[in-house]
Order: sequence, then structure tokens, then C-alpha cells
Amino acid sequence: MVAGAQLTGCSDQSPPVEWQFLQCFGERTPGEEVQEADVISAVEFDSDGSYLATGDKGGRVVLFEKVSTQPRYAVGLDQRAPPPLPRGPGFEYRYLTEFQSHEPEFDYLKSLEIEEKINKVRWVRSSNNTKHIIATNDKTIKLWKVTPHELCLASRAKRVYANAHTYHINSISVNSDQATFLSADDLRINLWDLEVTNQSFNIVDIKPANMEDLTEVITSAEFHPQHCNIFAYSSSKGCIRLADMRNSALCDRHAKAFEEVDASGSKSFFSEIIASISDISFSRDGRYILSRDYMSLKLWDLAMEARPVVTLAVHEELRPRLCDLYENDCIFDKFDCCMNGSASYVASGSYSNTFKVFKCGEGAQGIPLEASRDPMRRRLQPAQKSAPARFPHNVLKGRMGVGKRSPGEPAEAQSDYTNKLLHLAWHPEANVIACAASNSLYMYCA
Repeated sequence: MVAGAQLTGCSDQSPPVEWQFLQCFGERTPGEEVQEADVISAVEFDSDGSYLATGDKGGRVVLFEKVSTQPRYAVGLDQRAPPPLPRGPGFEYRYLTEFQSHEPEFDYLKSLEIEEKINKVRWVRSSNNTKHIIATNDKTIKLWKVTPHELCLASRAKRVYANAHTYHINSISVNSDQATFLSADDLRINLWDLEVTNQSFNIVDIKPANMEDLTEVITSAEFHPQHCNIFAYSSSKGCIRLADMRNSALCDRHAKAFEEVDASGSKSFFSEIIASISDISFSRDGRYILSRDYMSLKLWDLAMEARPVVTLAVHEELRPRLCDLYENDCIFDKFDCCMNGSASYVASGSYSNTFKVFKCGEGAQGIPLEASRDPMRRRLQPAQKSAPARFPHNVLKGRMGVGKRSPGEPAEAQSDYTNKLLHLAWHPEANVIACAASNSLYMYCA
């Protein structure tokens, strides 16, 4: 954490310390084979947490709704003692409906297959029982309308926004005015009117005249939660740019740039790769931006561009294994990040189906949690003593299998790279986290 830095206004009167299992959808049995199409690829709460949406690699969108539950009490207590405070958030989620949002397509002009995988889902606020949700794959954005229909819910594609991106879409974000949204690919960001499907406005274009001069790509973009003219986008160079649409129709000149300069000068072959930002998220009040690069989370104050308020290491124990992670392509994994309503706690995923929750005011190690019915299991396991190292790691590279430890490497570095927790979301009004572990959706509360 930056010396002397404080998160003003980020205090939490009831800090979430002990996390407990809330519920699970699609839980796997031991040894069960998972179909690739069932793997969850996007998770998103609506503005007040009344609904939750997931998208998967099979192009489906699944919706859940919040329902009240009876308070949970600890058992085996003295009946004469006053009843304890109820545990849990007082609600849970139930399955609502699902629909096929995208189908596999083929671009005959480029001889390219377009996967049906859902990259992002976003809610659009509505004033009646009708729900609107935007979903996108690599090329096509669709606005879906879900309405009560007799005894079931009917879903139909209300609008389709296509043919506006040459490169793969990585982000969509609905504006606070609920009338426009943006979509971003590797080199461009477009602004759409929700009512107009055949026209969009290019607001950021970083494509050079000569593609050989390309040095960075856009990795994520999001509108400010309160100011409809402001948005932010991140790049593969580890920079976050804040843009104001009032200044210019084409926002190539940013208003602010948030980037931490490495003063030590200690760069390696992997430095640029792990600096790439995979996700950004505004705090609810719009004062902070949370970013996730491969190794860490960074919380930025919009009033301070030079350095983050706090930097939190997610899986620093993997740094000696970057060469292995590069060879198996895991170093290019893109992890989501999220935070609670007051921006006092943040969370992001890692490997072995685990994620970490951090308190921003403390440069702590964070609470490691496993996506299972016993989230604290890994944290409570006793540390294993490791054997002394006999050979340097680079000598052993190639002899050790993926995810196996080299002699002398700490036990916590033994990660299962195939079980990665990439997608998660924090309930906007409660200490509830929803996270995707393969085809299973786990929910936890504090």
C-alpha cells in the first residue's frame, strides 16, 4: 500500500471477515465430465441485486431472481440465552429462466468461425415487470426482453446490434442515462443508442495507419456510474484512460491517464504481458476505479493519477512459475474484479477454483476462499513443510508437470491451472459474492 494513503469514505461498519457458503447452482459430482458449452463465461447482478444473470460458452443466458429466506441461527445453543443475530443475508436466489442468446456463425468473407460464447452480460433498468439484458459474443450484441407470459417467462431478441466491430468485442457497458451503451474491441470503442441498431458512433480509435506500429490494445471499457459523459478504458500496457465525451466527438485524447511507472527498472520478458489489465470496475460512487492485471489488483482514486491508492497481490506465489504459465498460455487468462458498495473490500479470482477477498485499507494478504461448500477449507489447512531446493527452478522446468511443485517451492504455489476462477460479481447492496467455477455458480455471504 502507498505510504500514508488512506481510503477516505471507504470505511465499513460491519467488515465481512468470515465468509460462508450460501448456495450453488449446477454443482458437479466428483468425476463428472463438464461439457465445454456449459462453462460459465459471464456473471452480473442488476443495479440493486434483485436479479442475477450468467452467460456461458454455449451462448445461453440464465437468469436468477432474489427471494427472501428464513433467518439462519446457530444450533445447539442454550435455550435460555437470547437468540443470536440471524446469519446470512436474509435472501437467496432461485432459477428464473434461460434462453439461447447466440448461435455459432461463420464469417464467409474472412473464412472465420464466430463462437457463440457469451463474453459479457449487462442489465438495462426497466420500470415495469419486463426485464432487459444485453449480451454479446465476439461480434454481435443483442438486447433481450424477458416478459411474464401466462405461466412462464418469454424471451425474445428485441434488438440486434451487428457489423460494427472488426475485432473481437471484449466489453459492453450501459450508460447511467439508460439510453446509450458502449462496446469495445481491441482497437475501437463505439457508442450506441439502445433504440438504434444500424448505426453507432466511434468514440475511441487507437488503430495506427500501419498495423506494424501497433503497441497496445484496448482490454476493457466501462461508463462512469453517475456521469453519462465520462467513461474509462484500459489497455494491454497497464494504463487506464479516463475520457470525457463533452471534449470531443472522438475521445482519442484522454482527460486523465492512470499508470504506475516501474521506477526500479527491473523488467523481464513477462513484464509487459502481466501488466496487461484484464478488467476495470468503477466504485458505486464513481470515485475509485478497480483494475486487475495478471498478478494484482489496484485501486485508483480518480483524483490521483500517478499511483494507485493500494496494490494487492492476488497470487504472488506464481511469479517463479511465469515461464510455465507462458508455455501453457495461462499467463493470458483474463480475470474479473469486483468490489462492495463502499469500495472498502475487493475480490478477484485465481487458480484451483479459488478467489481472494481483500480489505482495501490494509495491505494484507487477503482471505483465500475456495469455490466449494466449504470456502474456508484451504485457509484452515495446515501449512506443509517444503524440502530444501537442490536445483534452480529453470533447470527443473520441463521435468515438472503442469501444476506440480518444484523442490523448494512452497505448498501454496501448487496450483491447478485447469480449474481457474475467472468470473465473479459482488452484490451491489450486500456482502454476497457470486462466482463461476467451470459450469457451477457458487454464492457466498459474510
